[in-house]
Amino acid sequence: MPRKALALSLLVLGMPLLASCASPYAVDPAKYAADPDCARVMLAMPDVLGGLDKRTTTSQATAAWGDDEGVVVARCGVEPPGPTTDECLSVDATTGTQDWIIDETDDSWIATTFGRSPALEVTVPKVRADQALGDLLAVLSGPAALAPTNGLECL
Repeated sequence: MPRKALALSLLVLGMPLLASCASPYAVDPAKYAADPDCARVMLAMPDVLGGLDKRTTTSQATAAWGDDEGVVVARCGVEPPGPTTDECLSVDATTGTQDWIIDETDDSWIATTFGRSPALEVTVPKVRADQALGDLLAVLSGPAALAPTNGLECL
């Protein structure tokens, strides 16, 4: 078989394999992503979150769920919030209660664990409005609670 025909045959045979591989979702790592406590948090992340399948990411200590229309992203190792007067949401989970600080942007909600170091940040696009933010945080509160406490609590 001529070299050109062989290369073309290999390309055609390999196309289904390439088509089945989704590219990793690009996520910037958090400042303290290398913190060993992030490994425990990230290993406990669910494979499915709010009906969205987990996908691979490009950075250490990150996770993503969903399609390109609205991907939910978790990043461990963000700067833990210090004492604050911001509204704090306490979410009950099977492992206990986890506190979150919620910020709203034009297109997403950003929830950051409060009272944990390293902190976990979760970004939920508003196009996922059918997914209740509290329900998602209840699922993620268990893994988030694997990070050590830093003594801060919601008032």
